[in-house]
Amino acid sequence: MEQTSIRAGSFQSQPGGYQAFMPAPLPPDPPIQVDLPLVQLLSKADQAVARLDGVALTLPNPNLFVATYVRQEAVLSSQIEGTQSTLDDVLAYELDGAGRALPQDVEEVVNYVRAMNYGLQRLETLPLSLRLIREIHAELLHNARGGEKRPGEFRVDQNWIGEGRVSITQATFVPPPPADMLQALGNLESYLHEENGLPALIHCAIAHAQFETIHPFLDGNGRVGRLLVTFLLCQRQVLHQPLLYMSAFLKRHRAEYYDRLMAVRLSGDWEAWIAFFLRGALATANEATQTAHRIVLLQEEHRRMVQEADLGLQSLRLLDILFQRPLVTVRSIGEHLGVSYGTANRLVEAFRSLGLLNEATGRQRNRAFRYSPFLGLFPEATAPVTAAAPTQSTEHPALP
Repeated sequence: MEQTSIRAGSFQSQPGGYQAFMPAPLPPDPPIQVDLPLVQLLSKADQAVARLDGVALTLPNPNLFVATYVRQEAVLSSQIEGTQSTLDDVLAYELDGAGRALPQDVEEVVNYVRAMNYGLQRLETLPLSLRLIREIHAELLHNARGGEKRPGEFRVDQNWIGEGRVSITQATFVPPPPADMLQALGNLESYLHEENGLPALIHCAIAHAQFETIHPFLDGNGRVGRLLVTFLLCQRQVLHQPLLYMSAFLKRHRAEYYDRLMAVRLSGDWEAWIAFFLRGALATANEATQTAHRIVLLQEEHRRMVQEADLGLQSLRLLDILFQRPLVTVRSIGEHLGVSYGTANRLVEAFRSLGLLNEATGRQRNRAFRYSPFLGLFPEATAPVTAAAPTQSTEHPALP
C-alpha cells in the first residue's frame, strides 16, 4: 500500500481505490512548539477565560445567563451544519412546539440543548469518556435528522467528507476505517484524562481536532466535537459555569476553521490550528464577558422600572422568569407564577406598557410575547436565516 507519513498521521491506500487517514497517537510528536507569539496569544486567551469565569461567579443568578447562552450555542453550532432555525424558533418550540409552524430542523437544535445539559449533568458523576460521548450523541440525534444514523453508536462503516453528493474516491477527506477508528478513539479517551502538562486551552484544541479527524459517527461529528470543548473546560475546572461556546466565532470563520483542521492532517501543522483556536477562545470569552455585563445592567434597569411602576412582588418574579424563558404566553406565565389567567394577563399588559414585552405572533388568539430587550443581546442567534447556510463539507455514510 502507498503510505504518506506526516506528523499528525498518515494517508493509507485502501482496496476501494481511495486513501483513508490514520491519526497518529496523541500527544503530537514532535511536541507542540510553543514560540513567543503562541505564548502571548495563550496568555491573552487564558486571561480572557479567567475573567469570564470570574464574572460568572459574581452573577446573582448565573442560570439566568447560562440558559440562553446554551440555546445560542445550539443554534449557531447547528447553523454551521446548515440548519436554518433561529433562537426564536427554539424558544417557540419550547413554548408550544406542537402548535406552531416552525422549521423542520428546529428539533435538531432543541436536541443540541438537551444533549449539552445532559452531558453537563453527567459530568458530575462520570468523567469525560467514550461512553459519555456516545450518550451525548444519542441525545443529539434522538428523533431528528440523522436519527437513522445509529444514534449513540460508533460507526461500523466507512464514511467520508466531500462537497455535495460525491463518491468516496472524490472525497475531500476520508477518516480512518472502523477498526483503525476504534484504536484512535481509545488513544483519544486516554488523552482526555491525561495530565500532560499542556495548558487547558491547548489540550482542548488538540482534542477537538483529533475527534473531528477520527469522525467516529455517521452524523453529528461537528456538533459533538464542539460540545467536547465545553465539557473539557468544565472537567478541568477552568470554568465553573459552561459559558465558553466557540460556535459564533467558528461560524464567522468557517472556511478557515475547516482549512486549519485539514492543514493538521495534510502537513501536521498543529501550531497554526492551535493559534486559530486560541484566537477563537479569546474573542469568544471577551464577547461573553461583555454580554454578561450587559445582562446584569439590563436586569438592574428593568427591576428598577418594575419597582417604580409598583406592580407588586409577582412582577419581579416574572422578570426573573423572562431571563430564562424570554418567549411566554399569558397561560405559561400563570402556570409559572401560580396565578390566575386574569392576573397573568394584567402583568403582561403592564410589561408591554413599559416596553419590556412585545407581541410576537400578530394574532388575536394564542398570542406569544417576546422579551426583546434581552434577546437583543444575542443578535447572531436571533437573526433570520433566509437560506440554508453553505457548508464547507458534507458527511457521507458508506455507499449502499
